[in-house]
Amino acid sequence: MAMSPEQPSAPRRSRIALWLVLLLLLALGGYAGWHQWRAREQAVVNSTQQQVDALSERLNAMRTEQRAQARRLQQADSLNRVLRDELDGITQRAALLETSVERLADPDRHGAQALRLDETEMLLTIGSQRLQIAGDLDGARRAYALAAGVLDGIDDPAYLSLRQTLLQERTALDALGADPRVRAIAQLDAYTQTVTAPAGREERARDERAPWWQRAFGNLLQVQPTDRAVAVQAADRAAALAGLQLEISLARAAAERRDTAGYRDALRRADTWLQRLAPDSAARTQQRAQLQALAALPLSLSVPTLGSTLQQLRQLRAR
Repeated sequence: MAMSPEQPSAPRRSRIALWLVLLLLLALGGYAGWHQWRAREQAVVNSTQQQVDALSERLNAMRTEQRAQARRLQQADSLNRVLRDELDGITQRAALLETSVERLADPDRHGAQALRLDETEMLLTIGSQRLQIAGDLDGARRAYALAAGVLDGIDDPAYLSLRQTLLQERTALDALGADPRVRAIAQLDAYTQTVTAPAGREERARDERAPWWQRAFGNLLQVQPTDRAVAVQAADRAAALAGLQLEISLARAAAERRDTAGYRDALRRADTWLQRLAPDSAARTQQRAQLQALAALPLSLSVPTLGSTLQQLRQLRAR
């Protein structure tokens, strides 16, 4: 008779089922706990991230405010420097005003006398500058005359030598006569009228005095020495005359600006054109001598004593 396997008893099956249920409950509880722990951990992470973001925003705001504060500090520093410079300027002006008041209040220097000395110094400065910079001789004379009139109103005997120096300087200015530049230009204009105008008249007169065959065939054939540099043809003479007039105009312009080198170079070139206009003769020699005399004329003013009165006045006021 065959034997069947032993069947588990009912209590044992119930225990196994109970254990299975317990294991299932434990698994469910562990999963629930793990899910809850993950949710809590995620909430903590989110909260931490929010705090970090908030701190970053606050840090950015603080940096922006710091930069704004730095800009305001720079502006305040710049303003302080400007105010300091203005304060230094005001202090300097106050010191100058105080010095001026002390000078005017000095019993040894009357206020009216100080003003007259200031006016005299200004007029002397204007006169010397007009003569040195602009070459205005008449303007310098008028300025020195006004300075002499102002200086005569000071009755202090300490300035007697200053009046004598001013008188010597005015005498030197009056001794100059006309401005050398004006004199040179006038003589140059007169020379131009005596040289260029007769050249055309001589050419026309020579053409009228020429014989009929020379007037008829002069443009076709003309005999002259080969070593002669004088222009004979009408076109050559016109070109030479135009060159002479141009160089004289250049010399006049150089005289206007007191350019001695340019003035003499232009007259030297004008002498070359003059030799082309006429053959060697006593008249041409005289014209060339006049041209050389014009080139030797001075263009600048020379006053050795210029500025001596101004220098002496400044020395007296310094003492």
